Amino acid sequence: MTQPIIWHNPRCSKSRETLGILEDEGFIPAVVRYLETSPSANEIRGTVALLGIKASDLIRKGESIYKELGLANASEADLIEAMAAHPILIERPVVFHNGKASVGRPPKSVLSIL
Repeated sequence: MTQPIIWHNPRCSKSRETLGILEDEGFIPAVVRYLETSPSANEIRGTVALLGIKASDLIRKGESIYKELGLANASEADLIEAMAAHPILIERPVVFHNGKASVGRPPKSVLSIL
């Protein structure tokens, strides 16, 4: 059985809950602390494609850096570059499994890709 990968922030309750769901389902996910090991712009671009969303749907608009960088009217390409440079902007958690991806908001939504 292939194991999922989770972009995880241990300080986030939704991320911790999602990790718990994966473990309850019998998985031992590869945990990527994306704030320490930032995904590249290409990885973010691929994630957006897997999720079938726009970069603007993956970015955390409530983060102070979002406002500081003036990203409200930024292009999709600029949003991807901003997330690569400032991974705190990436909505969390993101789970990858068997060529699919899901944002754990709500955490149980990841069950659809397992």
